Amino acid sequence: MEKEKYLKDIQDIKDMMSKSTQFISLSGLSGILAGIYALIGAYIVNTLLEKNKYDVVIIEGLTFKLIVLTAFVVLVLSLVTAFIMTKQKAKKLGENVWNASSKRLLINFSIPLFTGGIFALLLLRHSVYGLIAPITLIFYGLACLNASKYTLKDVRYLGITEIILGLIAVEFSGYGLYFWVLGFGICHIVYGAVMYFKYDRN
Repeated sequence: MEKEKYLKDIQDIKDMMSKSTQFISLSGLSGILAGIYALIGAYIVNTLLEKNKYDVVIIEGLTFKLIVLTAFVVLVLSLVTAFIMTKQKAKKLGENVWNASSKRLLINFSIPLFTGGIFALLLLRHSVYGLIAPITLIFYGLACLNASKYTLKDVRYLGITEIILGLIAVEFSGYGLYFWVLGFGICHIVYGAVMYFKYDRN
């Protein structure tokens, strides 16, 4: 009896330490919505490409600017949605949305993400269009993988999936938009749904 109590106390201590180092308030629904935003954005980009096949290669062209604007809007919507829903979940769990764990999560996520973003802009500047989709997928995957140490383990699997898709996309560089749809759209919806049913429903 005394041994069981001792083991339970050890388990409670381990749980408390885990909660203090992991940010568990990420919302699965925000992942689903981010995937939906990405699919809508991809549809808009595909429509622009179909209508203006030659203008897109000109950085100063209107089509290119509209594509960049679409990507920016999708990114902002995803970030705002993630923040709002994560804040709501943190409040429900009695957790502070801005604590030591969330700061570590944000820092470790941002470094690979911004590195990949700068890399993609440099490729764009030098007209290396075929590698932009693979690079964004790979570095986003690395960002998820790097941040997964401070949050739910499912983020690690999402990161690995994105990296694999990015590497495959290098071989099929002419199909970058399709890999974006799969990586940023479908994968977000699938992993968001998994996280929702595992952690959010209760």
